[in-house]
Amino acid sequence: MSLGIRTIMKLKLFVLVLLLQSGWLVGMAMKQEYALSHGATIVLETVPVDPRDMLSGDYVILSYKISSVPFKLFSPGITNDLPVGKTVYVALEKHGSFHEAVSASTNLITPAARQVVLKGHSVSGWNHEQVRVEYGLERFYIHEGTGNVRGKLTAEIAVTDSGQGMVKQVFVDGKPFAEAVKQHRHTNPP
Repeated sequence: MSLGIRTIMKLKLFVLVLLLQSGWLVGMAMKQEYALSHGATIVLETVPVDPRDMLSGDYVILSYKISSVPFKLFSPGITNDLPVGKTVYVALEKHGSFHEAVSASTNLITPAARQVVLKGHSVSGWNHEQVRVEYGLERFYIHEGTGNVRGKLTAEIAVTDSGQGMVKQVFVDGKPFAEAVKQHRHTNPP
């Protein structure tokens, strides 16, 4: 009799763990979808590189103009590079077609009207007048073999109220990436 109760208890525990893990995965997906559909949308200028990750496939590395933040934009001011991994908040404002950095801080920033705050982390410095910042937006995964499209890349980013950014879309010369790939294949067959 006790063997049957133990088996039932183990089964219930197993089901509970499975439900908790599934709930966590669904919750993470819902959070991302909500951010993509309801977050502020900004457009950033990029500089591309096309590497390949053996486990994850082809992707485009996106380096943004806002990835190099001048010391003079920081409040309180800084005169030296920040330690690697330091949280950095960058206030962005639309100038022309793109959003550009207008101020930065290691403290949480309250955005002014028409500003969006993007949260990132400092990486090793290479310049004595700028802080290099990564936002978690530096990889855009693509279908295998499609990373050779050339042109001016821009990225449409969804930004949550907490400053977390997610790549919504990458454009090549103003066209969505998938459309540019199709056009490139049509005009340049293998």
